[in-house]
Amino acid sequence: MFLDVGAIGAYFGVTGDTTRGEGKGEQMRSKKPFVVVRTYSAGVHVGTLVSQKGREVVLSEARRVWRWRGANTLHELALRGAAEEWTRISEPTPRIVLTEALEIITASKEATANLSRSRWAT
Repeated sequence: MFLDVGAIGAYFGVTGDTTRGEGKGEQMRSKKPFVVVRTYSAGVHVGTLVSQKGREVVLSEARRVWRWRGANTLHELALRGAAEEWTRISEPTPRIVLTEALEIITASKEATANLSRSRWAT
């Protein structure tokens, strides 16, 4: 079964702004949701949801979350983000295909701002 980004956003309660295409009578999404994805064996990733088909999820501007503090669960991570100390979030990759996604959680604005920054000790 294939779900488009609009259907996934609606499923997770993120409708975003929609506008009517000129002369086409169709709705077009102006913003794709930023999500937290838990996979079977590739860890936790965050990024902009491009598509989802079954367990396959495609993200753009994706980062891997190696470890975090400040949130007990991924639900809390998606609501508030992670603490600055000890947390490790990678640099972004333009696109990633995750083939074994188990959870897709829409991030809040606060968490999106927090999780969109790399944090790696030098």
